[in-house]
Amino acid sequence: MDITHTDQPPPQTISQTNKPISRKPLRLWPGVVLAVLLLLLRFVVPIVLPEATIFGMPATVVGILGGMLCGFGIFLWWLLFSRAPWADRLGAAVLMIVALFATYRIVHVSIATGSMGFLFPVLAIPILGLAFVIGLVATNQLSSGRRRAAMVAIILLACGGWTLIRTGGFDGNFHHDFAWRWSKTPEERLLAQGDEPLAVDTAPAAPIVNKSGADWPGFRGPQRDGVVRGVRIATDWSASPPIELWRRPIGPAWSSFAVHGDLLYTQEQRGNDEIVACYSVTSGKPVWKHRDPVRFWESNAGAGPRGTPTLNDGRVYTLGATGVLNALDAGNGAVIWSRNAASDTGAKLPGWGFSSSPLVVGNVVVVATAGKLVAYDLASGEPRWYGPDGGSGYSSPQLFTIQGVPQIVLLSGTGATSVSPTDGKKLWEYALPPSARIVQPGLTAEGDVLTHDGEGNEMRRIAIAQGPGGWTVAERWASFGLNPYFNDFVVHKGHAFGFAGSNLACIDLKDGERKWKGGRFGNGQLVLLPDQDLLLVLSEEGELALVAATPNQFTELARVPAIKGKTWNHPVLVGDVLLVRNGEEMAAFRLSGAG
Repeated sequence: MDITHTDQPPPQTISQTNKPISRKPLRLWPGVVLAVLLLLLRFVVPIVLPEATIFGMPATVVGILGGMLCGFGIFLWWLLFSRAPWADRLGAAVLMIVALFATYRIVHVSIATGSMGFLFPVLAIPILGLAFVIGLVATNQLSSGRRRAAMVAIILLACGGWTLIRTGGFDGNFHHDFAWRWSKTPEERLLAQGDEPLAVDTAPAAPIVNKSGADWPGFRGPQRDGVVRGVRIATDWSASPPIELWRRPIGPAWSSFAVHGDLLYTQEQRGNDEIVACYSVTSGKPVWKHRDPVRFWESNAGAGPRGTPTLNDGRVYTLGATGVLNALDAGNGAVIWSRNAASDTGAKLPGWGFSSSPLVVGNVVVVATAGKLVAYDLASGEPRWYGPDGGSGYSSPQLFTIQGVPQIVLLSGTGATSVSPTDGKKLWEYALPPSARIVQPGLTAEGDVLTHDGEGNEMRRIAIAQGPGGWTVAERWASFGLNPYFNDFVVHKGHAFGFAGSNLACIDLKDGERKWKGGRFGNGQLVLLPDQDLLLVLSEEGELALVAATPNQFTELARVPAIKGKTWNHPVLVGDVLLVRNGEEMAAFRLSGAG
């Protein structure tokens, strides 16, 4: 029997056995498309079109959400559709998850807790996804071993790099103030300088009675409406620019000023002490400081109080970010009485701290602990009444007289609520969609109330009437013509002027129709000089600007730099002295009078 060929496989079989197994190339194009879309949404569109609205949302919000979705999309593409070997797919996916969780545990506290604990994934996932796709494209021609090593290094660097930085918070457009983790904050630099000696040559002011139109008794002025009455200034700042009187560093806070005579009052944080401070208007030198051993901090907006002091009859009233309510002697800072409004009302500390500025009405001082009002006896500090609980909120109580009836209106999480100043009993309420409202309400010449949800939502005009059956409330219109985040508006000659995103805008109060929109001021604040139809604007970047308060068109008359750093604090104009501050410094300027 011929068995020559039975012991060996056929030649074709040998060739098939030794032929290397070919693998399909990576399917890169879906990942590249997602990476390009991520780059456009997260980084390009919010910079190029900061005021754009996409799918009914601001471009910055779309960028944040879009970046996260594209980052997750890249993860799913790699895991399910990339054609990579399963060992590579699973290994990279597991490494990404482990690296993100491990990094989260060691990043700076401002990164870990920002945006209520969601900041790190919001920042890291888009960057990780983008770096991963770029790395795959760049290493696609390398051997399998080198490509794997490169991708491991890229994943670890994209995650671990966040351990090297901290954030000082973000501005109104969610742009972060990043710094090296080991660099000192402005507050730490201020603390390193030590306390400046108190001025001994500053004479105490006369008793504060708040009858002079030149005084600024507290939050947004005498009527808490941001209107500076009886003052006229030069508007040609090229010929008569603001003259700097002084500038000085200050502890972080979003407080504004109360002013009487040569004394100004504000609040700040210095280390573990919350400060109520009095300074000389003339020199900027400290006169006295009151300290409470409490500290509030959250990474989005930073440390410090949120409210503004209130002056009344020789006293200064302040509410701190944790709920400490003080009644102090305005001349020397001595404590007259002190309460914890959060404990008194049982209010939980909200995410951005208690932000109410005290309101003095008759013989009580009223504050809001989030969405709940409480009134204290001016003489004793004992609680006199409690208002209804409106849930969350960062607005301050506002005193209005509607149809001859004085009432306190508060915007809170449930809507607008009016109570009697004498006993806190509810007069009327208007339910609104749930929102942590920040913006102050306004009042039209006809006695209607203007409410704003803040955070880019609608403004509403509601008609209030009192009849035999009690108070009635009806909505006249709702408009996106003004849609600020947390910036207050002013009312003037049948129109409202305020912010629409980073721009200024004017709406007609008859129907809410927008008359104009213009300029770029970030998320700043403004006051109105009605005698000149003029807006004095302090931009988020610390610039001062003059804008015509007229409905025909946007007209910017002047703009000059004033202070450095993120600026959310309300400016104050007392006579010819302009006071500005933010969380890092404050300054005084003299404005020339109108010729």
